[in-house]
Amino acid sequence: MTGLPVRLLLADDHPVVRAGLRAVLETEPGMTVVAEAATAEDAVARAAAGDVDVVLMDLRFGDGMGGAEATAAITARPGAPRVLIVTTYDSDADTLPAIEAGATGYLLKDAPPEDLAAAVRTAAAGRTILAPTVADRLMHRLRTPGTALTRRETEVLGLVSEGLSNQGVARRLHLTEGTVKSHLARVYTKLGVTSRTAAVAAATELGLIRR
Repeated sequence: MTGLPVRLLLADDHPVVRAGLRAVLETEPGMTVVAEAATAEDAVARAAAGDVDVVLMDLRFGDGMGGAEATAAITARPGAPRVLIVTTYDSDADTLPAIEAGATGYLLKDAPPEDLAAAVRTAAAGRTILAPTVADRLMHRLRTPGTALTRRETEVLGLVSEGLSNQGVARRLHLTEGTVKSHLARVYTKLGVTSRTAAVAAATELGLIRR
């Protein structure tokens, strides 16, 4: 780290959240907010300008690109800024795609201001920072790989939890109905259940799908 301030981009579709983040971070020594983005697309474009060190990225922006997709687009470029996810969501369905996309850190919005500032500094230094609940969940996945759902299995079960039939899930994910059934069968085995309802309940309890 140099003596230069850490330059931040705040990417969140809620103005109140951006204002709150700005209020906290601009009181910290060695930090400056250089830009804000209300959409993931704007965040990707703004991050490419070359004057940002850390992007604080929400995961959900309503319609259009999501935070994980934006993170992948940002981190794919040479000399890209670090991306610190700051969100309210901590399920596997949210955390894993973001981390796979190249996020340096993952923090929840209910974190104390001092933790947010520390996370920004850690990300700016290129070190990984994870919210305790996220770190615990990832450790559990590593220790019990047999019960971990794949990304596709998580997507299938997430749509089932929204009330979609196997046919509906197949259409949404561009799969055959047989493939969806196969994914669900593996989910049942991993979770030790025998029905869609039980699978959704168990996965929600374990934090594997979004609540």
